[in-house]
Amino acid sequence: MKEKAVVLLSGGVDSTTALAWALAQGLDCHALSFRYGQRHAVELEAAAYVAKTLGVTAHRVATIDLNWIGGSALTDSIDVPKDRDTTAMSADIPITYVPARNALFLCFALAWAEVLGTRHIVAGMNAVDYSGYPDCRPEFLRAFETMAAVGTRAGARGTLWEIHAPLIAMTKADIIREGIRLGVDYSLTHSCYDPVGTRACGRCDSCQIRSQGFTTAGVLDPTEYV
Repeated sequence: MKEKAVVLLSGGVDSTTALAWALAQGLDCHALSFRYGQRHAVELEAAAYVAKTLGVTAHRVATIDLNWIGGSALTDSIDVPKDRDTTAMSADIPITYVPARNALFLCFALAWAEVLGTRHIVAGMNAVDYSGYPDCRPEFLRAFETMAAVGTRAGARGTLWEIHAPLIAMTKADIIREGIRLGVDYSLTHSCYDPVGTRACGRCDSCQIRSQGFTTAGVLDPTEYV
């Protein structure tokens, strides 16, 4: 039997590529997405398309209300930064950082993985083209594995939890090239933080990183920009 894995799936370039990677490893993939009050909830439609097209065993959408916490342009009434150059993007942790989001997401994935009887969690975190988010770094993922080992029944019984982050050291262009090699259809994906309907704004940090990634990779960007 195939080993199971819980795969975090936002519907963007990185998580979709990570899912394709997991499937290529022969893992029995259970995709997990989140409705957390994000202004770009259209990404959930993309996640559903990706999950169906790539053929996961199950796709769940967990609901977490992060609006009451606020503190992020993705969950609060704060403008999403637009038209910033690379220097500005990397100068500080951006206001689009959602407090402890990846820790929360991984906790949900950990709980589901424990019920499924697997030690594998797959995530599309990236420490290169990641807009400075502290919860996308390798040291965060290793620390989470340590926490899981001491804070779960499975860990207490000897399970060695493993968070696979196959894209962690790749540039966005490298990620796109890898996805193309794996047969990913990026027209299914969505990356924009501040979309107009289903169309991407083309000006937020995420849109610019995505667009530049396709250009550098020499691959046509299928995104419909405003």
